[in-house]
Amino acid sequence: MAGTLQRREAIFGWRLIAPTVIIIALLILYPVVYNIYLSFFQVSLNPEVPNRFVGFSNYGKILSDGEFWRSFGITVAFTLITVGGSLLLGLGVAVMMNRNFVGRNLVRALLLLPYVTPLISIVFAWRYIFLPIDGPLVQALSSVGIMDSGTDIINNPNNAFLVVSFFNVWRNFPFVYLMLLSALQSIPAVLYEAAEIDGATRWKQFTNITLPELYFVIASVALLRGIWNFYKFDEVYLLSKFAGTMPVYIYETAFTGVPQQGVAASIATLLFVVMMGLITLYVKKVLKW
Repeated sequence: MAGTLQRREAIFGWRLIAPTVIIIALLILYPVVYNIYLSFFQVSLNPEVPNRFVGFSNYGKILSDGEFWRSFGITVAFTLITVGGSLLLGLGVAVMMNRNFVGRNLVRALLLLPYVTPLISIVFAWRYIFLPIDGPLVQALSSVGIMDSGTDIINNPNNAFLVVSFFNVWRNFPFVYLMLLSALQSIPAVLYEAAEIDGATRWKQFTNITLPELYFVIASVALLRGIWNFYKFDEVYLLSKFAGTMPVYIYETAFTGVPQQGVAASIATLLFVVMMGLITLYVKKVLKW
């Protein structure tokens, strides 16, 4: 009797989640499988000409391409810098915002502006700031003799990477700040009171109470931000396509010049496999799931 009831509950549960599973399969699984399929073909843009099967030659082409490895290295550096920067900035702001002071609610609201403002608005604001000759930043730096007024910062590959990295940290640290602030507020005050009685300094309290209590949240946020930033395309491309990250490289391979959509699909497939491996390792070793 109990077994029959459990089976009925299981069937009922599957019926409830079936629409969601079907939608996820259509929106996520199908594009992934189709992308893997395309990676073995030379894709024709002419609907009258069929795709030509080339096997693993697309993979061999990208693995021997120096531009691919350069973009991969830039993407890894971009991910590490932006995730580390947003974590450090978000943690520092969360610790400060966890204290009582006059105007705290207003400051908390203002801190969210970079994250809630439409991307296109702040990208064009930043592009204006870095404009050569008329840009406020270039004018300020040229007035003190640091650079020439005609310097084009964001369209220079040597500077674009730093600009988009700084922009990503500035735009996304409020997300980290919110996650860490909510975790900070859940730490029992009695732990800090006991530490003060034992004579622990604020630094000791931070390293021995705050950080251990925030470990899981920090590790989870780092994983999420790492995945998002590794595949970050919109804000990087809008701000400066000269940053040279992998998503920009894939886009240009697939849609600019002589489109090579089969090659682009093979790059995306390789990155998918690499990311799944790294995520699995991270979850086991860091999150210990």
